Amino acid sequence: MKTRLSIAVLSLVVAGASAGASEPATQGAQNAKAEMRQMFGRVPGFVEAFPDAGIAGAWDEFKAVQLSGDTALSPKVKELIGLAVAAQIPCQYCVYFHAKSAKADGASDEEIKEAVAMAAVTRHWSTVINGAQVDFATFRDEVDAMMRYASEHAKQEAKATGK
Repeated sequence: MKTRLSIAVLSLVVAGASAGASEPATQGAQNAKAEMRQMFGRVPGFVEAFPDAGIAGAWDEFKAVQLSGDTALSPKVKELIGLAVAAQIPCQYCVYFHAKSAKADGASDEEIKEAVAMAAVTRHWSTVINGAQVDFATFRDEVDAMMRYASEHAKQEAKATGK
């Protein structure tokens, strides 16, 4: 009962906060679409499938994460990740978009193939491990031990070769 009351109160607060917010949402959507026209020469048709109330926020997120070159990941790497995820969802629209974008950001055909292959390898082992119901604590311990071993081995190799 308390949860339902909290949800009802929250709904009223949100409704009150958004009452009369249709103009700002519409204005935000119009501003976002104007930026899209300036950047792409058009507003993509799929944007019209999204509610005006969310377009400005979705556009801001898209610009800040995907389009920005001022992030921890390079634009090419972000597009290769997007392609790998899209191949697994699967989403033909996203695969097309991210492959084109990755190429535009300098990805080679081999990098594109490798990103998709990496998605396949990850999906393969995820299927095996999840299907076999491997104990997560044991898995985590094994991975940690393998990483420690590989790190120590790399240090010893570097020392032996003087690198």
